Amino acid sequence: MLGLEEIFSKERPDIVNHHAAQVDLRRSVNEPLYDAQVNILGSLNLIGLSNKYNVKKFIYISTGGAVYGEPKYLPADENHPVDPLSQYGVSKHTVEHYLFVFKQTDGLQYTVLRYPNVYGPRQDPHGEAGVVAIFTEQMLDGKRPTIFGDGTKTRDYVYVDDLINANINVMFDNVSLDGEIFNLGWGKETKDIEIFEAVRDALGLDVKPIYDKKRPGEIDHICLDSTKAAEQLNWRPKVKLQEGIKLTTNFYKERR
Repeated sequence: MLGLEEIFSKERPDIVNHHAAQVDLRRSVNEPLYDAQVNILGSLNLIGLSNKYNVKKFIYISTGGAVYGEPKYLPADENHPVDPLSQYGVSKHTVEHYLFVFKQTDGLQYTVLRYPNVYGPRQDPHGEAGVVAIFTEQMLDGKRPTIFGDGTKTRDYVYVDDLINANINVMFDNVSLDGEIFNLGWGKETKDIEIFEAVRDALGLDVKPIYDKKRPGEIDHICLDSTKAAEQLNWRPKVKLQEGIKLTTNFYKERR
């Protein structure tokens, strides 16, 4: 297997799209050193090689759900103060700051995409992130999914195909997006219990959730203002939540 630098040396990429990360919020709380090793040091390795091999565009996938902390207003835009309340949020924003510094010192061209809650087919149903996939698999297994908190916690859910389109727009847009940060989202809050009910109804099941205490590091509410992405990337989400959940639940049903 080729090492990372060997790949850069052989392929000489024009664009690096950096999605790789440790995304488990609970693990970031319990193992902050591991979280930093993956999210910060791993990213620095990739940034350094991109700089060394003259990559023309570095696209970094950050998180809109964790870097802002408990928001002061909603929907949160890119001018909202950054105030992460979890180790995961700290590690993701740290890389954003490193990119800014590399641009000043070395001229590295980059764009940051701050994601909402992503869902869709092929998402890991056994991890910590990806509540639609997790709820779907658990219900199909005859289990009662767990909601952490009282069900009123809210997030902004965007279907994976819409986020793919945002990445394509950034990768191939001839307009300079160097140093820009974009929130991607509907700008709408959806409660945990509403996600649970939507998945349950899409599967045609009669099941009730189990409620457990809220987990450390989780914020109560977030949704993202993507006006800037609409204006500069010509991007807006298209797949409505009910449609996206139906596509996702059908994928997991058909896979059985």
